[in-house]
Amino acid sequence: MILTVTLNTALDITYRVPALRPHTAHRVTEVTERAGGKGLNVARVLAALGHEVAVTGFAGGATGRVVRERLPMVIADALLPVSGATRRTVAVVDTRTGDTTRLDEPGPLITPAEWSAFQEAYEDLVADADAVALCGTLPPGVPVGAYAGLVRKARSAGVPVLLDTSGEPLRRGVAARPDLVKPTADELAELTGSHEPLRATQDARRRGAQSVVVSLGPDGLIAATPEGRWRATPPTRVPGHPTGAGDSVAAGLLSALAEGLPWPARLTRAAALSAATLHTPTTGDFDRTTYEDLLNHITVTGEATAA
Repeated sequence: MILTVTLNTALDITYRVPALRPHTAHRVTEVTERAGGKGLNVARVLAALGHEVAVTGFAGGATGRVVRERLPMVIADALLPVSGATRRTVAVVDTRTGDTTRLDEPGPLITPAEWSAFQEAYEDLVADADAVALCGTLPPGVPVGAYAGLVRKARSAGVPVLLDTSGEPLRRGVAARPDLVKPTADELAELTGSHEPLRATQDARRRGAQSVVVSLGPDGLIAATPEGRWRATPPTRVPGHPTGAGDSVAAGLLSALAEGLPWPARLTRAAALSAATLHTPTTGDFDRTTYEDLLNHITVTGEATAA
């Protein structure tokens, strides 16, 4: 079983309008709602790949109930109830241009008792997990070093852990030596101070991450690992909106890790999933035909570290 952790779950609401213009009223042509937050998106992709998945984190209030109702039945629900209301994210899509404007609420205030209860539940869940993904922002009330503590608990249990966050939670989490971190180029630059991806991945490893995979958007992925360094590149730039593509990268890396695949195969899967996500209108989904086709066309270059 793969466990994904989303401390700041959300109800993702998407409005589609013919054209988005400030200071005017808009007629919405389509509304969609789905359970969201990075870890839930990762779980949805993992389940579609055929993996047994459980999700944990917090869910509260009427919005939290909707989030739980929207979870696919194949995903095990281990979310903990809290007194505050789960946040909403609102995305307004301009169907003429494809541009998206997002409004993200901060999330519920987590009490010390709720955070303590989560940590106890997390230890029990990790004991049965083959791998763990720690994803997304932290809600108010959760300590900024929360992910570092969760990384250490997973490592103490001998369970590989992927960390996908940003800012200070990423900096502290990296120091706890996660097996894999998956930042964007901007998040990696903020962590290391370097805007050169290859140099920045090496710097992140020196700070504690065992392996680093950085997303370069349509240009693919770069990986720095104890086994070597590689770059995965799709055959062409795939059109579409990038929202959710990073979550598909995390799912591809984590699923391949759990299956024991070598790094070039992990990167091939992750890059193919990322590109296939651009062909779908919602996060946490990917176009299977595009994915299966791209598996044979992703180029992975680099070299393994000599034994």
